[in-house]
Amino acid sequence: MKTQLCEHADEAVAGIEDGSTVLVGGFGMAGMPVDLIDALIRQGAKDLTVVSNNAGNGDTGLAALLAKGRVRKVICSFPRQADSWVFDELYRAGRIELEVVPQGNLAERMRAAGAGIGAFFCPTGVGTLLTEGKETREIDGRTYVLEYPIKGDVALIGAHRADRMGNLVYRKTARNFGPVMATAATTVIAQVREIVETGEIDPETVVTPGIYVDRVVKEAATA
Repeated sequence: MKTQLCEHADEAVAGIEDGSTVLVGGFGMAGMPVDLIDALIRQGAKDLTVVSNNAGNGDTGLAALLAKGRVRKVICSFPRQADSWVFDELYRAGRIELEVVPQGNLAERMRAAGAGIGAFFCPTGVGTLLTEGKETREIDGRTYVLEYPIKGDVALIGAHRADRMGNLVYRKTARNFGPVMATAATTVIAQVREIVETGEIDPETVVTPGIYVDRVVKEAATA
């Protein structure tokens, strides 16, 4: 398969269907693919399940998607912070569902999806409301809870640089969930700051190989 280089973000998100599970990269705003999210708002897909570390910040990016009423459920680690007023209002009004997943579990559940792992046992959250009703097992004297993979129909991720084959390099902490999300979704769409010719990226620095990446778009220039 060949990575598609898109002229603009609207082309990149074309075809995302209602009811999709969308993995959205970013740790807060670091690494969040805002151009792709804005394009998804224009595209109109609704009834989405969004998987991300946070539930939106301020009024931009993921928060703007939530504000449009396009998201049915959020699966995240940190649904509330000082600027999460959009999610707060929706949740308190009963207009959005929430599944809280500890951050390490969130990453591992997506990694498991990419690795073809059917399920795994983890000690995080045992004895709390987060694991209520889940299967547990004692292993070497410690209680573990059974966790299942999180798969995405689509992943929207941000990276620093791509070549024309879709190989991705990230910048510092903006990497966050991008690499695991790229392995866990059927269609992976990357927003990057720069697209270079094949061969210009040192293979030793590639984090996400192009085989995982379906579409790449260069982010819009800002003033």
